[in-house]
Amino acid sequence: MAVSEKMVAIEGSVSSKKRDFDVLILGTGFSGLGMAIRLRQKGYRDFAVIERAQDVGGTWYANHYPGCACDVPSHVYSFSFAPNPNWTRMFSPQNEIQTYLRRCAENFSIMPHIHFGTEVLETNWDEAKKRWITKTSNGIYSSRILVAGTGALSEAKLPDFPGIEDFRGEMFHSANWNHEVDLEGKRIAVIGTGASTIQFVPEIQPKAAHLDVYMRTAPWIMPHPDRPVTNMERSIYKFFPAAQLTMRAAIFWARETFVLAFTSQRKIMKIGEFVARKHLAKQVPDPELRRKLTPNFEMGCKRVLLSNKFYPTLGKENVDLVIDPIAKVGKDSIISYDGTKREADVIIFGTGFQVAEMPFSERVRGKEGKFLSEQWKGSPRAHMGTTVPGFPNFFVLMGPNTGLGHNSMVYMIESQIAYVMDAIKLMERNDSVAIEPKQEALDQFVGDLDKKMEGTVWTSGCASWYLDSQGRNPTLWPGFSWEFRKATKKLKESEYSFLKAAL
Repeated sequence: MAVSEKMVAIEGSVSSKKRDFDVLILGTGFSGLGMAIRLRQKGYRDFAVIERAQDVGGTWYANHYPGCACDVPSHVYSFSFAPNPNWTRMFSPQNEIQTYLRRCAENFSIMPHIHFGTEVLETNWDEAKKRWITKTSNGIYSSRILVAGTGALSEAKLPDFPGIEDFRGEMFHSANWNHEVDLEGKRIAVIGTGASTIQFVPEIQPKAAHLDVYMRTAPWIMPHPDRPVTNMERSIYKFFPAAQLTMRAAIFWARETFVLAFTSQRKIMKIGEFVARKHLAKQVPDPELRRKLTPNFEMGCKRVLLSNKFYPTLGKENVDLVIDPIAKVGKDSIISYDGTKREADVIIFGTGFQVAEMPFSERVRGKEGKFLSEQWKGSPRAHMGTTVPGFPNFFVLMGPNTGLGHNSMVYMIESQIAYVMDAIKLMERNDSVAIEPKQEALDQFVGDLDKKMEGTVWTSGCASWYLDSQGRNPTLWPGFSWEFRKATKKLKESEYSFLKAAL
């Protein structure tokens, strides 16, 4: 039976008791849902999506801190095949993105395929059966193909300060915001000044008796171009979808030009630095505070942030910006290396995620019995950011070197999904039961990437979460996103090994 025939054999809803599938997808963010939707659109039915949470959305379900919003324009931060005319702002808030993803899951009939409350514990390739055996909190699953859509922003990074286990107050990470903690009148310590922190600090400042914001490195912050989407605009997008597609295309191609400032034309970034410095000077009149907030690295080496509220918040009477390194945490305080003790009732970590480490790799074991993390040895590598030698029929979405610093990740995800679909079709045409990239193909791909990464702003010397333990950048795509789309448009058979089905 052909693969496509086998995959359409199961119609209707997928039973929650069924544990054997042709394709198993992990996660219900843009990656997982996008993959599932494309399968259904092509007539495939024998697949399941497992999700550890109780609803769809991935990082947009998990992250619900005050002020949470996307820093990519709404019109490009959505599926190309499912435009949303109802965005209320140019940069969407978290609840609207999560609602959008749930609506996509419902409209494209993906909900019956999803197994909620199911966390992956470990997944192993069974060489004899040529199948992936995935152990979860809700039983064991078997699948011929495994697609990891777990995303880069799924595992929070927590610092390990001495004494932190003795802190008597409340502690939580922004990615696991505890809304039951009453912040009114509390002494709050916020550790970290990344993309999440600059969004939630302005929201919690009015509630705090006192707020200490601990900053290790001053980020580059640009004026935020966000604004409401008017009722008239929404009406136009609803009744004339082509208008929204035109807006989407205009935003996409405009943002594509930004990559030049990060790569081959770094002098352009000086314009951005000038705008950011003017923004800082305008919003922070205090010269000492402005000095602390002036970045000491080239713009773009770390993630560029957007905010019109963060700087003014740091100037409030009940807020202190602390740049003294943290030595330890006491029972009711944080102590700096200079001995200064600052009292705290609540500690909120805005310390980001384990991006370069890709924690999921510690749970995936290939045909040689090695975990993906063991093969990567701290420096993730995947052919076209999607496939790995020694891991047959395994595809990772938002994998190594697929991140962007200038445009929408959804574009990259859709490119990868098309690449995976091409692999599935190729297996069918070749009557193959397994496919995996050749080592020489991966080596060539990574070698070209690393060479292209040389001279970019990301290798200009700062320490960032873009870099792995070896100082290599396994996170970002060092070029135009349309180049990635072109590279993944068609899978090259010569770069892969195929295992034929037994006669």
